[in-house]
Amino acid sequence: MSKYFYGRIGQALLVLWAAFTASFVLLQALPGDAVLIKFLNPDMGLGPKEIADIRASYGADNPVWDRYLHTLWNFLGGNFGYSMQAGVPVSQGLATNLPPTLRLASFGFAVALLLAVALSFLSNIARFAWLRAAIQSLPSLFISVPVFWLGIMLIQVFSFRLGLIPVINPGKWEGLVLPTLTLAIPISAPLAQILMRNIDEVLTQPFVTVARAKGATRNWVLWRHVARNAVLPTLTIAGILFGELLAGAVVTESVFGLNGLGSLTQQAVGNQDTAVLQAIVVISAAAFVLINLAVDLLYPVLDPRLRIKLGN
Repeated sequence: MSKYFYGRIGQALLVLWAAFTASFVLLQALPGDAVLIKFLNPDMGLGPKEIADIRASYGADNPVWDRYLHTLWNFLGGNFGYSMQAGVPVSQGLATNLPPTLRLASFGFAVALLLAVALSFLSNIARFAWLRAAIQSLPSLFISVPVFWLGIMLIQVFSFRLGLIPVINPGKWEGLVLPTLTLAIPISAPLAQILMRNIDEVLTQPFVTVARAKGATRNWVLWRHVARNAVLPTLTIAGILFGELLAGAVVTESVFGLNGLGSLTQQAVGNQDTAVLQAIVVISAAAFVLINLAVDLLYPVLDPRLRIKLGN
């Protein structure tokens, strides 16, 4: 069991290091110069010597390997560097913009799980074949809808047509309703598809036949025996999808004008603020890795078969 635990921890650290290295190399390969973008402005009145001093203070002219090791060491110590454009520590911008994105992603993931579970079990308890087929076709529809288009349509219907949620100056929680639905609907589709397939497979197992032969109703067997066995394989894809939610939240925040990692990323890309972009990539990778690590470590707890196998 300890070998499994430390193996997963090692894999997580390796993925984080790979994400940091890949993002560093790609950001260094970008054309342009962030220092010149900000300071090579006639209105500032800076000469070549002043700009050279600024480049030296940021270490922009240091060798690539020196910058890589320096940045890696700072990241290990929790220091993400300074934003070239804002002139403040990157951690300050993250402290302001990260919580709204995490809140939106968490709500979106929770609603996606509820939608997936509801669709999966409704498709199994539906009495009419046409209704079951209609419910099972919904995930294919949900997954094909672009996030930005869905957000615009929700605004059009619920804000402009029905007037239920104001677009301008909504309340703190009121303003999260439409963005949460925009995130949740596409993400719920693969969860529902996998859960439906797992439920169908578990229903064919011998223990379900025995339970039904003893007089148990279909709904009782579904909730008592099938649910736990069908949910376990869904945990893996759920962990992966939660990592994707952070990327989806960036698009959703742009559609709804929310201040989060989306707006911070847009500004950093426009200004080639590599320190901010590097921090966003690493934090997104860390969230993805931690969620999937938690899923991997939770599997032996929920599945006795895997626990016995690891014990051997």
